Amino acid sequence: MAPSPLCFVLMPFGKKPDSAGKLIDFDAVYRDLLRPSISDAGLEAFRADEEILGGLIHKAMFERLVLCEYAVADLTLANANVFYELGVRHAARPRSTVSVCAGTSRLPFDVAGLRTIPYAIGPDGAPEATTQSRGAIARALKAARDPAPDSPLFQLLEEYPRVAHERTDVFRDRVQFNLAMKDRLRRARALGKDGGHIAGTEAVKKIEAELSDLSACEAGVLVDLLLSYRAVEAWAEMVRLVEAMPEPLRQTVLVQEQYAFGLNRKGEGERAEEVLTSLLEKRGPNSETLGLLGRVLKDRWERAAARDDESASAILDAAIDAYRQGFEADFRDAYPGINALTLMVVRNPEDPEIRRLATVVTYAAERRVAGGKPDYWDWATLLEASVGAEDEARARAVYSKVLAAIRERWEPETTARNLVLIRRARERRGVALAWAEQIERGLLQRAQPDPNGR
Repeated sequence: MAPSPLCFVLMPFGKKPDSAGKLIDFDAVYRDLLRPSISDAGLEAFRADEEILGGLIHKAMFERLVLCEYAVADLTLANANVFYELGVRHAARPRSTVSVCAGTSRLPFDVAGLRTIPYAIGPDGAPEATTQSRGAIARALKAARDPAPDSPLFQLLEEYPRVAHERTDVFRDRVQFNLAMKDRLRRARALGKDGGHIAGTEAVKKIEAELSDLSACEAGVLVDLLLSYRAVEAWAEMVRLVEAMPEPLRQTVLVQEQYAFGLNRKGEGERAEEVLTSLLEKRGPNSETLGLLGRVLKDRWERAAARDDESASAILDAAIDAYRQGFEADFRDAYPGINALTLMVVRNPEDPEIRRLATVVTYAAERRVAGGKPDYWDWATLLEASVGAEDEARARAVYSKVLAAIRERWEPETTARNLVLIRRARERRGVALAWAEQIERGLLQRAQPDPNGR
């Protein structure tokens, strides 16, 4: 009987904490999830610590990476050794590499486009719900027999590894071109901020027209182009650009999240929800995706409430739940937390959970500020928390920071909408916040387009 094909497992060893401090038992992940999954696919699993080898360890490692017919890479923690080994594998083998990660992980941009199977980690650091994850990994390994490449190098570089010399000769010129393009996009965004979103949109569209072949563009330029359309509030152009992007880039988490953002702003909330739900199913929970889903549901709730729809209360609960899950996925990201808090105030200002959540959300934002690199949303979070706490002095002090941190016109409009919700909820309890209304007007004024309609 012929031996089973070998499958080399690239992963951390022992117990190690993730970015949130949660301890993951990688030996249990290998023993209880990866090895059984690989066996289910008819393969024989092994990893580096299962062999005692003499001689140069790197030689043995390279042999495994290059010669093993299959490989599974656990990308949890963005472990340097694993990423190095994955790079070697992708450079050497066009196919038969499957990526997995703990569902709490957010992959770095360079590998975010890989089809990665998430698995859940229980309170004890061991994998849970292994039946579902085990089946998904086994199916992926069986599908890896397909001749289509899964290595980004073989997917994106024609004729790799024999790249024509004329391609390398123009590389320096392309780098300079990309730098110049990014600088022009920066100026186009500034035009959108100072001259109105229509003028900014036209400037960005002109730059895109010069790119002609999007498949030949550097990924960084395309992402910058996408975010430039967002900055000038060109929602339809955001959606169109994503749908025209090369497939590997289009499927990255960052691009899919921005795709959903554009769809929702364009008025296609149901499609946006489908995109975000699909991301969560594939990649597991993370604060950004759940925060965007919360925004989609929040917008839907506001429309339902405006027409006295009986479904409004259930939609509000769903929006709060999405925001709270987002904050719980990463307590360092206060954005979903403050939105959950605002909607909880709307639903029931007397809810005792509000005070507890407000303390955690405020602390998270304050730590970001103390870190020395706060962005608009950090200051906006503190502003909303101050208004919610009816702290006029602190709200006015933070307000100036918010104004100074504005990058895009839609940002202060979003904050003003939340402040309106908080103020009206307080007014229903008989608490007047006239000073908060002044802050709202100031934010809305900064969000207005050019009076000449440009």
